[in-house]
Amino acid sequence: MAISNVQTAAASASAPPQSSPLVMRIIGAVALAHLINDLIQSVLPSIYPMLKANYGLSFTQVGLITLTFQLTASLLQPWVGYHTDRHPKPWLLPAGSICTLIGIVMMSVVGSFPLILLAAALIGIGSSTFHPEASRIARLASGGRFGLAQSTFQVGGNAGSAFGPLLAAAIIIPFGQGNVAWFGLFAVFALFVLYRISRWYAHHLNLFKLKAGQAATHGLSKGRVTSALVVLGLLVFSKYFYMASLTSYFTFYLIEKFDLSVASSQLHLFLFLGAVAAGTFFGGPIGDRIGRKAVIWFSILGVAPFTLLMPHVDLFWTTILSVIIGFILASAFSAIVVYAQELVPGNVGMIAGIFFGLMFGFGGIGAALLGHLADVHGIEYVYFLCSFLPLFGVLAIFLPRTKKT
Repeated sequence: MAISNVQTAAASASAPPQSSPLVMRIIGAVALAHLINDLIQSVLPSIYPMLKANYGLSFTQVGLITLTFQLTASLLQPWVGYHTDRHPKPWLLPAGSICTLIGIVMMSVVGSFPLILLAAALIGIGSSTFHPEASRIARLASGGRFGLAQSTFQVGGNAGSAFGPLLAAAIIIPFGQGNVAWFGLFAVFALFVLYRISRWYAHHLNLFKLKAGQAATHGLSKGRVTSALVVLGLLVFSKYFYMASLTSYFTFYLIEKFDLSVASSQLHLFLFLGAVAAGTFFGGPIGDRIGRKAVIWFSILGVAPFTLLMPHVDLFWTTILSVIIGFILASAFSAIVVYAQELVPGNVGMIAGIFFGLMFGFGGIGAALLGHLADVHGIEYVYFLCSFLPLFGVLAIFLPRTKKT
């Protein structure tokens, strides 16, 4: 009997890790928390026209607000992910939500440009602690359906980004900056949700250790993996520089070119961001079925004809094209993150932190540079220039094919 037990234990130790079950309630809860996190974040660009008018800001200063938020949201994420891959910290999720709560309440009462930057930085810090850990939890609860889990997690964030401008148009724009504080109620609710998620995570750390020990099975050399990660980074650059032009300046573009009101321009931004949410949701499961490389190809390069056309059409076709662009372009990010995580297994949080960090970092740098270009050459020039960015999608030809891509 003793020999049999020893043999059984040895066989269990050498056997591949068993798949954990799909836990949709956890994936759904993480997606809900992501929705609230990104809804609060989307308040910033939604109130840019109001802040610009109230404080006499230039487009460059508007870009600096985005840059401050995006850099604090991006620079910390890879380090948070790297550390928590080795030393998981379930309490980071509710702690980050507290930081977001302080930032959004502060944004409602600040009266100067430097304090606006500080409030934006606090919201960014809250985001940087959220994304790596939340992305890992979604993967742990995926039951092996990584694309589905990542896209569900992502679509929560995109839905929040879409509803943020709509709520801002209803709550903040008509009644003033002080009403930003109402969004603090969302942060309080997120704090409760993240506390419950962190308790589940704390009770499943054995699953975390099981997943962290997995070895690479793609058969690629270290140099090949590195070059693939660089290509993915360049694709994220093209995607989020272009996305920055829409999320930060689309309302200004519509107001200037088509003489829309602020509220009407926010509705157009909502349509674009809603299409982004839909594209994100479909991108992950499709990647599970047909391969992530095919989704990346279609999403980045496939959107180029529409971006090249949009600066030259009327309001009706601008609206239609923005929806098409949002849907197609958004389908790539879930595929990119899961593809990268499969290239470097055992570093789920670090990879999520790097790519979410790149997303925020490139978006912030893009917003600042594009704001300066808008001051110098006009907002319409920005959209003409950015229309060429999706052509970077041709770089997907250099991505290696693996068993799962």
